[in-house]
Amino acid sequence: MAYETEDHETQYCFPAINSSCIKGKHSSYEYNTMYMFVSLLSAWTVFLNLLVIISISHFKKLHTPTNLIILSLAVADMLLGLVMPIEATRLIETCWYFGETFCGLYSIFIAMLLSASLSNLVLIAVDRYVAVCHPLQYPQKITMTKTLISICLSWVCSSAYNAAFVINITDVCYGECSVLMGFAWRVTDLIMSFIFPCILIISFYLRIFFVEHRQVKVINSLMKSGRCVNEGSLRRKSESKAALTLGIIVTVYLLCYIPYYICSITVISSTAIHILTWVMYFNSGLNPMIYALFYAWFKKTVKHILTLKIFQAASSLFNILTEH
Repeated sequence: MAYETEDHETQYCFPAINSSCIKGKHSSYEYNTMYMFVSLLSAWTVFLNLLVIISISHFKKLHTPTNLIILSLAVADMLLGLVMPIEATRLIETCWYFGETFCGLYSIFIAMLLSASLSNLVLIAVDRYVAVCHPLQYPQKITMTKTLISICLSWVCSSAYNAAFVINITDVCYGECSVLMGFAWRVTDLIMSFIFPCILIISFYLRIFFVEHRQVKVINSLMKSGRCVNEGSLRRKSESKAALTLGIIVTVYLLCYIPYYICSITVISSTAIHILTWVMYFNSGLNPMIYALFYAWFKKTVKHILTLKIFQAASSLFNILTEH
C-alpha cells in the first residue's frame, strides 16, 4: 500500500482514474503507528470478547437470561473488532478499495453493530429492572425463551433500520465510501437510535439504584441487629450487585459514545470525528475488562479456557459460580 512521500506529493487512491479521491497525507511513521494501534485494538477486542462468548456458551451454570444478553453484546463487540482493520483503511487512507456494493453492505453492517450494542444495553436494563424491582415476578417475566426472542428482534430491527443508510451512500470522488446525511436526518437518527434508548436505560437504572439502595439498607440493618437474613434477601443483594456491574458497563458506554454523537450534528474537523470514532470502537474492548474486574465467574472460566480444561469430559457442568 503506497504511502505519502516525505515531501507530501499528492497521491491518489486510484492513480489511473481521473476522478480518483486523494489519499490521506501521512508519513510512513504515522501510518505504521496508526495501523499498529488498530491491529492491537482489533486483536484485543476479538480475543477478550471471544473469551466471553466461549464462557457463556460452554458452561451450563451461566445459561441465564442476563448472560444471554451479555453473550449477544459480546458477539456485537467481537464482530466490531473483526472489521476494525477495514475501518482503519477507510479512515487512515481516506480511500475505499473494496467497491461500491461492499461499501453499502459494510455501512449497514457497522451501523447495525452499533445499534445492536445499544439495543442489548436496553435489554440488560430491562432485565435488571425486573430482577431488582420485581424479584418475585422475575422467573415468570424473564425466561430464556423470551430473552432469546427479544435479542433476535433487536438484531432484526437494528438491521432493518440501518438498511435505509444504503440509499444515502455517496461518492464525491472515485474511491470514497461515505453516507450522505442531511442535518434533519442526522438529528432524527440521533434521537431515534441514541437519545431515546439512552433515556430508557437511564430511567431504568435510576429506579434500580433507588430500590437497591433501600434493599441494602434493610439487609444491613438486619445483619447488624443479629437477625437471620433469609436466602431471598441475599439473592436480592446479589441482584443489586449485578445491576451495579452492568450499570458501570452502561456508564462506560455512554462516556465513549456521547462525544461522538454530539459532534456528529455539529461542524467539527474530520480529525476530531475520526478520533471520537475510535473512542467509540475502543468501548468494545472495555466490556470484557469490566467483567474480569467484577465477575468472579469470568476469571474462573478464562482460566479453564486458557488451560484447555474445557476439553475435559463434562467440563460444561463445572460449578464455576462457587466462591472458592
